[in-house]
Amino acid sequence: MALAWRRATTRYAQGMDPSSDGVLALPVLALEGDQARHVRDHVTVEEPLEMRVAAGADDARRLHTLAVTMRTPGDDPHLAAGFLLSEGVVKNADDIESIDVVPADPTGQPSNRVVATLSPRVHFDPDALRRDVYAASSCGICGRASIDRIRAIASEPPQGRFVLPRATLLALPESLRAAQSDFARTGGVHAAGLFQPDGTMIDLREDVGRHNAVDKVLGRRFRRGELPSSETVLVVSGRAGFELVHKAVVAGVPMLAAVGAPSTLAVSLAKTFGLTLVGFLRDQRFNLYTGAERVDTT
Repeated sequence: MALAWRRATTRYAQGMDPSSDGVLALPVLALEGDQARHVRDHVTVEEPLEMRVAAGADDARRLHTLAVTMRTPGDDPHLAAGFLLSEGVVKNADDIESIDVVPADPTGQPSNRVVATLSPRVHFDPDALRRDVYAASSCGICGRASIDRIRAIASEPPQGRFVLPRATLLALPESLRAAQSDFARTGGVHAAGLFQPDGTMIDLREDVGRHNAVDKVLGRRFRRGELPSSETVLVVSGRAGFELVHKAVVAGVPMLAAVGAPSTLAVSLAKTFGLTLVGFLRDQRFNLYTGAERVDTT
């Protein structure tokens, strides 16, 4: 990990011009046929983010390193809030007193660290949580044990009493793509978008990691006190893995639609919690795996 940190802190070296927090314009040699051109290509930034938690009584706060994730810089406090929510560290917005981005060092290099200060009333067991996070990231939690853990975190299954018209559902991927400014420049980021049942986009975030993009969207709503998000549809640009269904369930989002494929564990989890799961939503088609009552298929 130390090597990754050193590489990350040199991202502005060697002629790399920052065009935004999440995109760099890099010099490349582009070859097509018998032609070669020196051009600048927009590339998605990928850097580590260390998430730390300050927990305990006011006079005995301790700082714990919770996790390190590779992400695209931007919206880091929302990402951290979404992560804390989905991992069951917090349940209410006021469980978090503050989330602070650690300032850059004197040379201007970003710290790539955030510190979430928890309310003294929040019970925090760093050892237990580190075991859970490691297991989740390494796909070590499977089947019944993983579902039981999410049931303990989620206060109730997602509700969602809407019925989404078929035409509205089919139009969501294009709405998502049209709003992906970083993807348009780089082709290298995932997106997560939250929509109303009439197809109106509420929010969209992009990141090199699909789970990070979801955390950024849901973390923002969580910090605003807007969860559970029972009358919304979460749309993701990639596949629908178990971890994305997990995050939707904890946030009270009743419908997850993915451009790519779901996994068997994602389908099982969605069925257990009554979440509507849509896969392969592209090219005017989709597969409906669970929760068919929320989609008008006529």
